[in-house]
Amino acid sequence: MKWQAKCNHLIVKILLATALLILTALPSFAETTLQELIGRANDQVAKFVEQFSDVKCTEHVTQEKFKADGKTELKQESTYDYLVILTNAGGEISLDESRLAVHEQNKEQKKGVSMLVSNGFATLFLVFHPYYSSGFEFTDLGEDSVNGQKFRKVQFKHISGMRSPAALALRGREYPLDLAGVAWIDPVTGVIGKIDAGLANSMEDIGLKTMRSEVQFQPVPFKGSKDVYWFPAQASVEVETPRQHWRNTHNFQSPLR
Repeated sequence: MKWQAKCNHLIVKILLATALLILTALPSFAETTLQELIGRANDQVAKFVEQFSDVKCTEHVTQEKFKADGKTELKQESTYDYLVILTNAGGEISLDESRLAVHEQNKEQKKGVSMLVSNGFATLFLVFHPYYSSGFEFTDLGEDSVNGQKFRKVQFKHISGMRSPAALALRGREYPLDLAGVAWIDPVTGVIGKIDAGLANSMEDIGLKTMRSEVQFQPVPFKGSKDVYWFPAQASVEVETPRQHWRNTHNFQSPLR
């Protein structure tokens, strides 16, 4: 469960899983404490990290490189048959992504222009997996709605020195990333509908100025199943170094089991 963002000599690895969330029948509570909410999210993520490798879909990736004035320097588009392979050896989650190119557009490479290659950003919800959640502080930000559905906004911030699902690999060394952001969680089911995340602190001293990501999920019914799964519909990642700026957008379509 790694993703790599390659930009010249900068490699960012995020130990994330592309997973499914399923709506299950849970009792309704008028009020849910933060501890209960995190517990339900933990249960959902732990359950479906074990199942999502059965899912394949079509992934459309748009890669953009920006000039210093914010204008687009280069844009590339690709479409893939996408599948994830999950292993869980010794309690440590590992993800391998398989991409088979279906169609590539505008793949010319300008001399001296490096593009960001981002893998594994489809879900940031591993923050709420029991293996990692103890390494984060959570704050209840109250109710909010996404596409007409009510969620609870939960702020998360990595505790320095604790286990993190994200790391920066640079010059043969790995630096744990202090992730911080907000998740929109269904208070009844623990399903995550949206996550915004970035760096809690700048790492410009080692080449990473900012990293921002947003993941949106949507319910997807599967043929032959009575359950409705929440699957990542779009994942975007934006990365800046002191001299370069990229944005990649991953759109996932027609998930199949």
